[in-house]
Amino acid sequence: MAPSPTAQDEPGNLLTAIPAHLPDELVNVLLQHKDLRIERIVSRGHSSPAGFWYEQTEHEWVMLLQGEAVLRFEDGNRQIKLTGGDYLNIPAGCRHRVEKTSQDPDAVWLAIFVAE
Repeated sequence: MAPSPTAQDEPGNLLTAIPAHLPDELVNVLLQHKDLRIERIVSRGHSSPAGFWYEQTEHEWVMLLQGEAVLRFEDGNRQIKLTGGDYLNIPAGCRHRVEKTSQDPDAVWLAIFVAE
């Protein structure tokens, strides 16, 4: 008989354990399964490189837990400003980029990726 699954030993907190020095965005994979990935992303004034667009093969549901961010979408060249508590669904193939993120406080994201 296979052992019963158990919960992780300690709860996590998405707003803690953030390094003082953060030269690049911090990405922590919290859960990965066949068609699903959940990440915590911490941005501290980070943005997408000039001319770079995300064009993912997965659907992405993202929630900004704290801070502020501006996303730009290639379709219609529109911008969306997010503040703590805001969420957005980004369909697979939708070209987008991060225009800017806050530094104080850090922009902390919860991103859920689902295979198409």
